[in-house]
Amino acid sequence: MNKKTKIPNPKSAIILVSGGMDSCVTAAIAKSENDEIAFLHISYGQRTEARERKAFNDIAEFYGIENRLDISIEYLAKIGGSSLTDKRMEVTEANLESTEIPTSYVPFRNANMLSIATSWAEVLGANSIYIGAVAEDSSGYPDCRPEFYKAFEKTIEAGTKPETVIKIKTPIIELSKAEIVQKGLQLNAPLHLSWSCYRSEDLACGTCDSCALRLRGFEQAGVKDPIQYANMVK
Repeated sequence: MNKKTKIPNPKSAIILVSGGMDSCVTAAIAKSENDEIAFLHISYGQRTEARERKAFNDIAEFYGIENRLDISIEYLAKIGGSSLTDKRMEVTEANLESTEIPTSYVPFRNANMLSIATSWAEVLGANSIYIGAVAEDSSGYPDCRPEFYKAFEKTIEAGTKPETVIKIKTPIIELSKAEIVQKGLQLNAPLHLSWSCYRSEDLACGTCDSCALRLRGFEQAGVKDPIQYANMVK
Protein backbone atom coordinates (compact mmCIF):
# COMPACT_ATOMS: atom_id res chain seq x y z
CA MET A 1 0.00 0.00 0.00
CA ASN A 2 1.36 3.38 -0.96
CA LYS A 3 1.80 5.82 1.89
CA LYS A 4 0.80 9.42 1.44
CA THR A 5 3.77 11.75 1.68
CA LYS A 6 3.70 15.36 2.71
CA ILE A 7 4.50 17.53 -0.28
CA PRO A 8 6.38 20.65 0.81
CA ASN A 9 5.39 24.05 -0.42
CA PRO A 10 7.93 24.81 -3.17
CA LYS A 11 8.22 28.34 -1.82
CA SER A 12 8.41 27.85 1.92
CA ALA A 13 11.44 28.42 4.08
CA ILE A 14 12.90 28.64 7.55
CA ILE A 15 15.17 31.60 8.19
CA LEU A 16 17.81 31.55 10.91
CA VAL A 17 17.48 35.01 12.44
CA SER A 18 20.09 35.93 15.02
CA GLY A 19 18.96 39.55 15.08
CA GLY A 20 22.14 40.81 13.44
CA MET A 21 22.42 42.86 10.26
CA ASP A 22 23.27 39.91 8.03
CA SER A 23 20.34 37.79 9.20
CA CYS A 24 18.03 40.81 8.96
CA VAL A 25 18.90 41.32 5.29
CA THR A 26 18.70 37.57 4.67
CA ALA A 27 15.21 37.58 6.15
CA ALA A 28 14.21 40.38 3.78
CA ILE A 29 15.52 38.38 0.82
CA ALA A 30 13.78 35.20 1.97
CA LYS A 31 10.48 37.03 2.39
CA SER A 32 10.74 38.34 -1.18
CA GLU A 33 11.43 34.84 -2.53
CA ASN A 34 8.91 32.70 -0.64
CA ASP A 35 5.19 32.40 -0.05
CA GLU A 36 5.56 31.10 3.50
CA ILE A 37 8.39 31.72 5.94
CA ALA A 38 9.14 30.83 9.53
CA PHE A 39 11.72 32.48 11.77
CA LEU A 40 14.11 30.48 13.94
CA HIS A 41 16.23 32.10 16.66
CA ILE A 42 18.84 30.08 18.53
CA SER A 43 20.58 31.39 21.64
CA TYR A 44 23.69 29.66 22.94
CA GLY A 45 24.56 31.44 26.17
CA GLN A 46 26.25 34.35 24.41
CA ARG A 47 27.00 37.65 26.19
CA THR A 48 24.33 39.60 24.31
CA GLU A 49 21.68 36.88 24.35
CA ALA A 50 18.84 39.07 25.65
CA ARG A 51 19.54 41.92 23.23
CA GLU A 52 19.78 39.58 20.25
CA ARG A 53 16.49 37.95 21.23
CA LYS A 54 14.86 41.40 21.34
CA ALA A 55 16.20 42.15 17.86
CA PHE A 56 14.85 38.84 16.59
CA ASN A 57 11.38 39.53 17.97
CA ASP A 58 11.41 43.12 16.71
CA ILE A 59 12.31 41.96 13.19
CA ALA A 60 9.67 39.22 13.33
CA GLU A 61 7.06 41.78 14.39
CA PHE A 62 8.15 44.10 11.58
CA TYR A 63 7.41 41.35 9.05
CA GLY A 64 4.34 40.03 10.87
CA ILE A 65 5.84 36.57 11.33
CA GLU A 66 3.64 34.44 13.55
CA ASN A 67 5.42 31.16 12.90
CA ARG A 68 8.55 31.68 14.96
CA LEU A 69 10.60 29.51 17.25
CA ASP A 70 13.08 30.60 19.92
CA ILE A 71 15.41 27.86 21.16
CA SER A 72 18.32 27.86 23.59
CA ILE A 73 21.32 25.56 23.18
CA GLU A 74 23.28 26.67 26.21
CA TYR A 75 25.40 23.54 26.05
CA LEU A 76 27.65 25.50 23.68
CA ALA A 77 28.40 27.86 26.58
CA LYS A 78 29.16 24.87 28.80
CA ILE A 79 31.53 23.51 26.15
CA GLY A 80 33.18 26.95 25.99
CA GLY A 81 36.10 27.89 23.80
CA SER A 82 34.70 31.27 22.75
CA SER A 83 34.83 34.76 24.21
CA LEU A 84 31.14 35.11 23.32
CA THR A 85 30.18 32.41 25.82
CA ASP A 86 33.04 32.36 28.33
CA LYS A 87 33.35 35.61 30.30
CA ARG A 88 36.81 34.59 31.44
CA MET A 89 37.93 35.18 27.84
CA GLU A 90 38.23 38.71 26.51
CA VAL A 91 36.34 39.82 23.41
CA THR A 92 39.30 41.19 21.49
CA GLU A 93 39.43 44.57 19.84
CA ALA A 94 38.68 44.62 16.13
CA ASN A 95 41.47 43.80 13.70
CA LEU A 96 39.91 43.73 10.26
CA GLU A 97 43.20 42.84 8.59
CA SER A 98 43.74 39.69 10.65
CA THR A 99 43.38 36.25 9.04
CA GLU A 100 43.51 34.42 12.37
CA ILE A 101 40.46 32.76 13.91
CA PRO A 102 39.23 35.30 16.50
CA THR A 103 38.31 34.52 20.10
CA SER A 104 34.66 35.11 19.18
CA TYR A 105 34.51 31.92 17.10
CA VAL A 106 32.05 29.49 18.69
CA PRO A 107 33.27 26.00 17.74
CA PHE A 108 31.02 24.43 15.10
CA ARG A 109 28.10 26.63 16.11
CA ASN A 110 26.52 26.89 12.69
CA ALA A 111 26.38 23.11 12.31
CA ASN A 112 24.42 22.88 15.56
CA MET A 113 22.03 25.57 14.36
CA LEU A 114 21.55 24.04 10.93
CA SER A 115 20.75 20.69 12.53
CA ILE A 116 17.91 22.26 14.51
CA ALA A 117 16.68 24.16 11.46
CA THR A 118 16.70 20.93 9.45
CA SER A 119 14.60 19.14 12.07
CA TRP A 120 12.02 21.92 12.04
CA ALA A 121 12.05 22.19 8.25
CA GLU A 122 11.32 18.48 7.93
CA VAL A 123 8.39 18.77 10.34
CA LEU A 124 6.95 21.84 8.60
CA GLY A 125 7.58 20.56 5.09
CA ALA A 126 9.73 23.57 4.26
CA ASN A 127 12.27 22.87 1.57
CA SER A 128 14.82 25.57 2.22
CA ILE A 129 16.80 27.03 5.10
CA TYR A 130 18.18 30.54 4.83
CA ILE A 131 21.24 31.57 6.81
CA GLY A 132 23.03 34.93 6.70
CA ALA A 133 26.55 33.57 6.31
CA VAL A 134 29.11 35.91 4.75
CA ALA A 135 32.32 34.67 3.15
CA GLU A 136 34.00 37.95 4.12
CA ASP A 137 33.91 36.54 7.66
CA SER A 138 35.21 33.11 6.63
CA SER A 139 38.90 33.88 7.22
CA GLY A 140 37.96 34.03 10.88
CA TYR A 141 34.98 31.66 10.99
CA PRO A 142 35.46 28.33 9.21
CA ASP A 143 31.72 27.57 9.39
CA CYS A 144 30.98 30.60 7.20
CA ARG A 145 32.71 29.14 4.14
CA PRO A 146 30.62 28.21 1.07
CA GLU A 147 32.10 24.70 1.03
CA PHE A 148 30.81 24.11 4.56
CA TYR A 149 27.22 24.73 3.44
CA LYS A 150 27.59 22.53 0.38
CA ALA A 151 28.87 19.72 2.60
CA PHE A 152 26.07 20.21 5.13
CA GLU A 153 23.46 20.06 2.39
CA LYS A 154 24.76 16.59 1.52
CA THR A 155 24.43 15.65 5.19
CA ILE A 156 20.79 16.75 5.15
CA GLU A 157 20.15 14.68 2.04
CA ALA A 158 21.72 11.60 3.63
CA GLY A 159 20.08 11.99 7.04
CA THR A 160 16.43 12.82 6.32
CA LYS A 161 13.45 10.93 4.89
CA PRO A 162 13.67 9.96 1.22
CA GLU A 163 10.92 12.41 0.25
CA THR A 164 12.50 15.30 2.16
CA VAL A 165 14.19 17.94 0.03
CA ILE A 166 15.83 20.77 1.95
CA LYS A 167 18.26 23.20 0.36
CA ILE A 168 20.48 25.62 2.25
CA LYS A 169 20.25 29.17 0.92
CA THR A 170 23.09 31.62 1.60
CA PRO A 171 21.99 34.63 -0.49
CA ILE A 172 24.54 37.12 0.86
CA ILE A 173 27.54 34.84 1.20
CA GLU A 174 29.48 36.48 -1.63
CA LEU A 175 28.55 40.06 -0.75
CA SER A 176 30.72 42.59 1.04
CA LYS A 177 29.30 44.30 4.11
CA ALA A 178 28.71 47.45 2.04
CA GLU A 179 26.75 45.43 -0.52
CA ILE A 180 24.74 43.84 2.29
CA VAL A 181 23.82 47.30 3.58
CA GLN A 182 22.82 48.37 0.08
CA LYS A 183 20.75 45.21 -0.42
CA GLY A 184 19.02 45.81 2.89
CA LEU A 185 18.11 49.36 1.91
CA GLN A 186 16.77 48.19 -1.46
CA LEU A 187 14.49 45.70 0.29
CA ASN A 188 13.51 48.07 3.11
CA ALA A 189 14.99 45.68 5.67
CA PRO A 190 14.61 47.01 9.24
CA LEU A 191 18.32 47.53 9.83
CA HIS A 192 17.48 49.91 12.67
CA LEU A 193 16.07 46.93 14.60
CA SER A 194 19.13 44.72 14.16
CA TRP A 195 21.93 44.21 16.69
CA SER A 196 25.48 43.14 15.88
CA CYS A 197 27.59 43.94 18.95
CA TYR A 198 29.42 41.07 20.66
CA ARG A 199 29.94 42.90 23.98
CA SER A 200 27.10 45.19 24.90
CA GLU A 201 23.32 45.03 25.24
CA ASP A 202 22.88 48.79 25.76
CA LEU A 203 24.95 50.84 23.33
CA ALA A 204 26.90 48.88 20.72
CA CYS A 205 30.57 48.95 21.73
CA GLY A 206 31.78 49.97 18.26
CA THR A 207 35.16 48.27 18.68
CA CYS A 208 34.57 44.50 18.52
CA ASP A 209 35.00 42.71 15.19
CA SER A 210 31.28 42.55 14.51
CA CYS A 211 30.71 46.27 15.20
CA ALA A 212 33.76 47.23 13.16
CA LEU A 213 32.68 45.17 10.15
CA ARG A 214 29.19 46.61 10.34
CA LEU A 215 30.42 50.20 10.67
CA ARG A 216 32.82 49.77 7.76
CA GLY A 217 29.98 48.39 5.65
CA PHE A 218 27.77 51.41 6.31
CA GLU A 219 30.67 53.80 5.74
CA GLN A 220 31.58 52.19 2.42
CA ALA A 221 27.92 52.22 1.40
CA GLY A 222 27.81 55.94 2.17
CA VAL A 223 24.99 55.55 4.68
CA LYS A 224 24.81 56.30 8.40
CA ASP A 225 24.27 53.28 10.63
CA PRO A 226 20.87 53.80 12.36
CA ILE A 227 21.95 52.28 15.70
CA GLN A 228 23.97 54.07 18.38
CA TYR A 229 27.53 53.28 19.39
CA ALA A 230 29.56 54.01 22.51
CA ASN A 231 32.80 54.21 20.49
CA MET A 232 34.02 53.99 16.94
CA VAL A 233 37.07 52.21 15.54
CA LYS A 234 39.39 54.81 14.09
